[in-house]
Amino acid sequence: MIEDVLPLLLEKKRFVITTHVRPDGDAIGSQLALGQFLRKLGKQVAMINNDALPDNLAWLPGADAIEIFNSSVAHHEHIGEADVIVVVDTNALNRVGKKLARPVKNSGALKVLIDHHTEPETWFDHTYICDTASSTAELIYELITAHNADLIDSSIAQALYAAILTDTGSFRYSSVTPTVHRIVADLLERGSVAPAAVYAALYEMRSPQWVRLLSQVLDTLTLRFDGVLSYLIIARRVLQDTGGTTEDTEGFVSYGLAIEGVRVALIFTETLRGTKVSFRSKGDLHVHEWARAFGGGGHRNASGAFIRRPLEVVIDTVMASAPRYLGLSDDEPGNDGVLSPEDADYLSTLLDMKSQQ
Repeated sequence: MIEDVLPLLLEKKRFVITTHVRPDGDAIGSQLALGQFLRKLGKQVAMINNDALPDNLAWLPGADAIEIFNSSVAHHEHIGEADVIVVVDTNALNRVGKKLARPVKNSGALKVLIDHHTEPETWFDHTYICDTASSTAELIYELITAHNADLIDSSIAQALYAAILTDTGSFRYSSVTPTVHRIVADLLERGSVAPAAVYAALYEMRSPQWVRLLSQVLDTLTLRFDGVLSYLIIARRVLQDTGGTTEDTEGFVSYGLAIEGVRVALIFTETLRGTKVSFRSKGDLHVHEWARAFGGGGHRNASGAFIRRPLEVVIDTVMASAPRYLGLSDDEPGNDGVLSPEDADYLSTLLDMKSQQ
């Protein structure tokens, strides 16, 4: 809780802050805000990630101080000599990244988690978590203001505002509460944040390739379960044909969720090693257990999984499991195709394992 974590932040001297692979706005904004807060307290802070920042976040003040782990002596020294390693916006070691996970786990530093996802792993020494919070940035704001709200300057305010904006879908999601709006109002006042400029920097710097990619992905739109569920497909061929990147696909799943009557939206992204599945939902129709059945996880209304199987097999398998996790009846039972005996066994094994947990 905050009473466990804040004294550590105030007492210790050397910190490493990291976050998840393919970092988003909440990950980077939370990391930057916490790092700048600690530096204001006179701490030594290294911000080291497994992956580079997305282009639309590079404008955030202080973003150039975030380093990409390269196994250098300096990076190993930062991690090895840290008093505390803070992991923000992810609660699983594999999400820290293949290159960075082992040095982080093996470090003698105290491991602190600040996060809003469900079911954290148990290797952390201290945690400040709330899975109903709008964002990790909301928790970072609470930590800072519990010590001294006057330390929130323009840089910290912009980082926290961008983080909350992105993780609430521009304040559209059910996690947005009166408390969230009060936090945002405080950030606007303390940091002189310009909402229009922040929104433009995050969402209005699209390339022609992005437009072409979006057009082709929307052509794959499929509705299921009487229009309650929608899904989109991003095939590798489409990325190659349009010149788009996986970074360009951030937020595409929201288009499926924007359709009237749709309460659950999925997006299937084909990769060389398997298929990434993004799950989104509205209100009390939760998807985190569904994602967890396939080795993933996340929030109640926003989760993900990576399945080492071909695209079409994953679509059929995930759709076949939907009634178990959503309590829906399919009006088009033939749409799932026919699972091979191997894939049917795979699905059965996953569901059996889940039922035994």
